[in-house]
Amino acid sequence: MVFSIITIFPKIFDSYISESLFKRAIEKGILKINIVNLRVFTKDKHRKVDDSPFGGGPGMVLKPEPIISAVNSILKVRPKLKKRVVLFSTRGKVFNSNIAKRLSRYDELIFICGRYEGVDERIAKYVVDEEISVGDFVLSGGELPALTVMEAVSRFKHGFLGKFESLEEIKGSYPVYTRPALITMKNGKKKVLAKVPKVLLQGNHKNIDIWRSNFKEKK
Repeated sequence: MVFSIITIFPKIFDSYISESLFKRAIEKGILKINIVNLRVFTKDKHRKVDDSPFGGGPGMVLKPEPIISAVNSILKVRPKLKKRVVLFSTRGKVFNSNIAKRLSRYDELIFICGRYEGVDERIAKYVVDEEISVGDFVLSGGELPALTVMEAVSRFKHGFLGKFESLEEIKGSYPVYTRPALITMKNGKKKVLAKVPKVLLQGNHKNIDIWRSNFKEKK
């Protein structure tokens, strides 16, 4: 699967995708991550990507022409791939696991990362396939949402995780513990003996499954 990310800050992604699961997935050929510098698609000597908004108001808006050129250049490469263009926006659909699973069925996702006061609205109207929001809050740009969506989507690609069964959507969510079984901890000013539940120490996997299921039902 290919992720093409259009941004004016390409170095933001360097450390995250060069570590851990992303590094391994790239080395194995499971993922290809294409960071696209929007400034490359400007035509003036100052590499200007933004301008003031019509109608006045604070801040600057990302210009449409460089984004259109960047998206078109990506669409021309590997044209037979099933692709989808996504813009990160506070007005977009709130991202969840179902959306991640749906997006994982594409061959290539093209992410547009806004900055400043946002992206010229004509990009949302005529260029992108959908707008996505990662939550009911505002960030300074689309780079962190791009990383969030990219990781959530990648988890549905076989080989990205060590075991596909590690998906929360498959195994569910429940408390987990590891050694040691007993720890002395502070709870405020008091010391408490923090224990691992007995059922997890007895080796009866049927009972463990029941315990985990009961917890999930309570939640």
